[in-house]
Amino acid sequence: MSHRCGTIGIAGRPNTGKSTLLNRLVGEKLSIVSPRAQTTRHLVTGILTTADCQYIFVDSPGQQMRARSTLHRVLNRRGSQAARDADVALFVVEALHFGPEDRAALEKIPPGQKTVLAVNKLDTVKKSADLIPFLDRISRTRAFEAVVPVSAKTGRNVPELLKVLREALPEAPAIYPADQLTDRDERFFAAELLREKLFQEMGEELPYRCEVVIDSFKEEGRLRRIEATILVERDSQKAIVVGAGGARLKRMASAARKDMEKLFGGKVYLGTWVKVRKAWTDDARVLRQLGYE
Repeated sequence: MSHRCGTIGIAGRPNTGKSTLLNRLVGEKLSIVSPRAQTTRHLVTGILTTADCQYIFVDSPGQQMRARSTLHRVLNRRGSQAARDADVALFVVEALHFGPEDRAALEKIPPGQKTVLAVNKLDTVKKSADLIPFLDRISRTRAFEAVVPVSAKTGRNVPELLKVLREALPEAPAIYPADQLTDRDERFFAAELLREKLFQEMGEELPYRCEVVIDSFKEEGRLRRIEATILVERDSQKAIVVGAGGARLKRMASAARKDMEKLFGGKVYLGTWVKVRKAWTDDARVLRQLGYE
């Protein structure tokens, strides 16, 4: 059997479970997840290597119809870029839901691009009979390579999705070593895991006004000593992140540290501070410094 290898750009509107699906496909938590839309901000590569195929998945920010800040516009460009530049686009929708936001995100993928449709959250469908007309309707929106109902949460039909994706990828040798899971370094994941806690802990709007910067990352034997700064836009936001007596910041930092120790396989010291950087989400210069441009 011939060997296949290629890139798969994961795209779709926010909150369809793209990051959860990436984590399920590669078998490791590489993309942070939360119930909030557009938690993903960076392109995250996940690599799955089998005997006859190397899948190079690229998770991207979900497409938002209302881009309210410079940051949102940058994230929208990243989301469409990942699918356009890949060998195959993996477009993810939520089972029984296909609205204007989904359609707009799909239109960002060029018509000639090989596209596989993953209908996610199959575990939420109470009556399987309801799924058949939905699959029929959505399959007519574009000439998909295949339409595969899946559950990123339970893993249902994920092997079938991998088979379909393999057939769509070009014949080519592996690019990465068989044991490599991503092209991102530990410094990147340290920032992402702390930012995940902000999304899980904070209210509706505040996480979008926060960013995590790793000031220092040192390995001292089996210990990783990490210093991180959480950027916010206003003094009032800083008070919310810190919490009464610093309790909220300590709680988030402790949860992030435990996840880092699990991912890195060793002890972690995590020092965290909160600083105000006014209107950073609309400052192109600051966004470039943070790696968004």
